[in-house]
Amino acid sequence: MTSSDDEPTRLPEDFLRKPSDQPPAQPPIEPPPIEPPADATQAYGTQPFPQQDYGQQQAPYTQPTYGAPGAYPQQGYPAYGYGYPPAVAPKHPSATTALVLGIVGLVSFAVCGCVAVVSPFAWYLGAKAKREIDESGGQYGGRGEAQAGMICGIIGTVLLILMIVAIGIFVAIGIAGGFDDGSSTTTY
Repeated sequence: MTSSDDEPTRLPEDFLRKPSDQPPAQPPIEPPPIEPPADATQAYGTQPFPQQDYGQQQAPYTQPTYGAPGAYPQQGYPAYGYGYPPAVAPKHPSATTALVLGIVGLVSFAVCGCVAVVSPFAWYLGAKAKREIDESGGQYGGRGEAQAGMICGIIGTVLLILMIVAIGIFVAIGIAGGFDDGSSTTTY
Protein backbone atom coordinates (compact mmCIF):
# COMPACT_ATOMS: atom_id res chain seq x y z
CA MET A 1 0.00 0.00 0.00
CA THR A 2 1.41 3.33 -1.00
CA SER A 3 0.56 6.56 0.62
CA SER A 4 1.11 9.97 -0.75
CA ASP A 5 3.23 12.51 1.05
CA ASP A 6 0.48 15.03 1.64
CA GLU A 7 -2.01 12.56 3.20
CA PRO A 8 -1.32 11.40 6.78
CA THR A 9 -1.26 7.73 7.47
CA ARG A 10 -4.26 6.48 9.41
CA LEU A 11 -3.99 4.01 12.16
CA PRO A 12 -6.63 1.32 12.87
CA GLU A 13 -7.70 3.04 16.11
CA ASP A 14 -8.59 6.16 14.12
CA PHE A 15 -11.27 4.17 12.32
CA LEU A 16 -12.75 2.89 15.57
CA ARG A 17 -13.13 6.36 17.07
CA LYS A 18 -16.66 7.89 16.92
CA PRO A 19 -17.13 11.27 15.26
CA SER A 20 -18.19 12.75 18.62
CA ASP A 21 -14.91 11.64 20.18
CA GLN A 22 -12.83 13.60 17.71
CA PRO A 23 -11.82 17.06 18.72
CA PRO A 24 -13.55 19.80 16.68
CA ALA A 25 -11.48 21.23 13.91
CA GLN A 26 -12.76 24.79 14.58
CA PRO A 27 -14.74 26.34 17.36
CA PRO A 28 -18.46 26.69 16.39
CA ILE A 29 -19.46 30.05 14.94
CA GLU A 30 -22.30 31.68 16.83
CA PRO A 31 -24.70 33.88 14.85
CA PRO A 32 -24.74 37.54 15.80
CA PRO A 33 -27.59 38.54 18.13
CA ILE A 34 -30.70 39.86 16.40
CA GLU A 35 -31.66 43.24 17.72
CA PRO A 36 -35.24 44.44 17.30
CA PRO A 37 -35.63 47.69 15.37
CA ALA A 38 -35.91 50.89 17.33
CA ASP A 39 -39.66 51.22 16.60
CA ALA A 40 -40.66 47.57 16.99
CA THR A 41 -44.06 48.46 18.45
CA GLN A 42 -45.00 50.73 15.56
CA ALA A 43 -47.06 49.12 12.78
CA TYR A 44 -46.07 49.56 9.16
CA GLY A 45 -47.41 52.76 7.63
CA THR A 46 -48.56 54.44 10.84
CA GLN A 47 -47.37 57.69 12.34
CA PRO A 48 -45.45 57.52 15.63
CA PHE A 49 -47.24 58.87 18.65
CA PRO A 50 -45.41 60.36 21.64
CA GLN A 51 -45.42 58.17 24.74
CA GLN A 52 -46.34 59.69 28.09
CA ASP A 53 -45.69 58.20 31.45
CA TYR A 54 -48.53 56.90 33.54
CA GLY A 55 -49.99 59.50 35.86
CA GLN A 56 -48.98 62.54 33.87
CA GLN A 57 -51.71 64.90 32.86
CA GLN A 58 -52.48 64.67 29.17
CA ALA A 59 -53.42 67.58 26.95
CA PRO A 60 -57.08 67.59 25.87
CA TYR A 61 -57.73 66.04 22.50
CA THR A 62 -58.05 68.52 19.68
CA GLN A 63 -59.16 67.63 16.21
CA PRO A 64 -56.53 68.37 13.56
CA THR A 65 -57.40 71.03 11.05
CA TYR A 66 -58.57 70.00 7.63
CA GLY A 67 -55.72 69.38 5.23
CA ALA A 68 -52.98 69.73 7.81
CA PRO A 69 -49.93 67.68 6.88
CA GLY A 70 -49.65 64.58 8.99
CA ALA A 71 -53.16 65.03 10.36
CA TYR A 72 -54.21 61.55 9.34
CA PRO A 73 -51.97 58.58 8.58
CA GLN A 74 -51.88 57.64 4.92
CA GLN A 75 -52.39 53.90 4.60
CA GLY A 76 -53.18 51.74 1.61
CA TYR A 77 -55.26 53.02 -1.27
CA PRO A 78 -57.57 56.03 -1.00
CA ALA A 79 -61.24 55.37 -0.45
CA TYR A 80 -63.23 55.17 -3.69
CA GLY A 81 -66.47 56.62 -2.41
CA TYR A 82 -68.64 56.98 0.62
CA GLY A 83 -71.27 54.63 1.93
CA TYR A 84 -73.31 52.37 -0.30
CA PRO A 85 -73.24 52.27 -4.09
CA PRO A 86 -75.79 54.52 -5.81
CA ALA A 87 -79.31 53.21 -5.73
CA VAL A 88 -80.73 51.90 -8.98
CA ALA A 89 -84.17 53.15 -9.89
CA PRO A 90 -86.82 50.42 -10.08
CA LYS A 91 -87.96 49.36 -13.54
CA HIS A 92 -91.22 50.67 -14.92
CA PRO A 93 -93.86 47.95 -14.60
CA SER A 94 -94.75 48.07 -18.31
CA ALA A 95 -91.17 48.05 -19.62
CA THR A 96 -90.65 44.30 -19.27
CA THR A 97 -94.20 43.58 -20.45
CA ALA A 98 -93.61 45.58 -23.64
CA LEU A 99 -90.34 43.76 -24.28
CA VAL A 100 -91.91 40.32 -23.75
CA LEU A 101 -94.89 41.12 -25.98
CA GLY A 102 -92.60 42.46 -28.71
CA ILE A 103 -90.43 39.35 -28.66
CA VAL A 104 -93.47 37.05 -28.61
CA GLY A 105 -94.96 38.95 -31.57
CA LEU A 106 -91.79 38.61 -33.67
CA VAL A 107 -91.16 34.96 -32.80
CA SER A 108 -94.78 33.97 -33.33
CA PHE A 109 -94.80 35.69 -36.71
CA ALA A 110 -91.68 33.80 -37.74
CA VAL A 111 -93.15 30.48 -36.57
CA CYS A 112 -96.80 30.61 -37.64
CA GLY A 113 -97.97 34.21 -38.07
CA CYS A 114 -101.04 33.68 -35.93
CA VAL A 115 -100.09 35.29 -32.62
CA ALA A 116 -98.52 38.38 -34.19
CA VAL A 117 -101.55 40.37 -33.04
CA VAL A 118 -99.70 41.14 -29.77
CA SER A 119 -97.19 43.35 -31.60
CA PRO A 120 -99.39 46.50 -31.64
CA PHE A 121 -99.86 46.11 -27.88
CA ALA A 122 -96.09 45.88 -27.44
CA TRP A 123 -95.67 49.07 -29.49
CA TYR A 124 -98.28 50.91 -27.41
CA LEU A 125 -96.99 49.70 -24.01
CA GLY A 126 -93.36 50.39 -24.97
CA ALA A 127 -94.11 53.95 -26.11
CA LYS A 128 -96.21 54.63 -23.00
CA ALA A 129 -93.59 53.22 -20.61
CA LYS A 130 -90.78 55.13 -22.35
CA ARG A 131 -92.73 58.39 -22.08
CA GLU A 132 -93.51 57.81 -18.39
CA ILE A 133 -89.87 56.92 -17.63
CA ASP A 134 -88.69 60.15 -19.29
CA GLU A 135 -91.24 62.20 -17.32
CA SER A 136 -90.45 60.53 -13.96
CA GLY A 137 -87.16 62.39 -13.49
CA GLY A 138 -85.13 59.29 -12.65
CA GLN A 139 -87.66 57.56 -10.40
CA TYR A 140 -88.16 54.77 -12.93
CA GLY A 141 -85.61 52.75 -14.86
CA GLY A 142 -85.94 50.24 -17.68
CA ARG A 143 -85.94 52.72 -20.54
CA GLY A 144 -83.89 50.33 -22.68
CA GLU A 145 -86.37 47.50 -22.20
CA ALA A 146 -89.29 49.79 -23.01
CA GLN A 147 -87.57 51.06 -26.16
CA ALA A 148 -86.65 47.52 -27.27
CA GLY A 149 -90.26 46.41 -26.72
CA MET A 150 -91.52 49.39 -28.70
CA ILE A 151 -89.14 48.67 -31.61
CA CYS A 152 -90.06 44.97 -31.64
CA GLY A 153 -93.72 46.01 -31.56
CA ILE A 154 -93.25 48.36 -34.53
CA ILE A 155 -91.52 45.64 -36.57
CA GLY A 156 -94.15 43.06 -35.61
CA THR A 157 -96.99 45.47 -36.43
CA VAL A 158 -95.54 46.23 -39.87
CA LEU A 159 -95.19 42.51 -40.55
CA LEU A 160 -98.74 41.94 -39.29
CA ILE A 161 -100.08 44.62 -41.66
CA LEU A 162 -98.14 43.11 -44.57
CA MET A 163 -99.55 39.68 -43.69
CA ILE A 164 -103.13 41.04 -43.58
CA VAL A 165 -102.64 42.81 -46.94
CA ALA A 166 -101.20 39.63 -48.48
CA ILE A 167 -104.14 37.57 -47.21
CA GLY A 168 -106.56 40.18 -48.56
CA ILE A 169 -104.91 40.08 -51.99
CA PHE A 170 -105.08 36.27 -52.09
CA VAL A 171 -108.76 36.31 -51.09
CA ALA A 172 -109.57 38.94 -53.74
CA ILE A 173 -107.74 36.94 -56.41
CA GLY A 174 -109.54 33.80 -55.29
CA ILE A 175 -112.96 35.41 -55.42
CA ALA A 176 -112.26 36.83 -58.86
CA GLY A 177 -111.36 33.37 -60.09
CA GLY A 178 -107.73 34.12 -60.69
CA PHE A 179 -106.68 30.75 -59.37
CA ASP A 180 -108.96 28.84 -61.81
CA ASP A 181 -107.22 27.36 -64.82
CA GLY A 182 -110.32 27.71 -66.94
CA SER A 183 -110.52 24.04 -67.96
CA SER A 184 -113.22 23.07 -65.58
CA THR A 185 -116.67 22.79 -67.04
CA THR A 186 -119.67 23.05 -64.93
CA THR A 187 -123.11 22.22 -66.21
CA TYR A 188 -126.20 23.39 -64.49
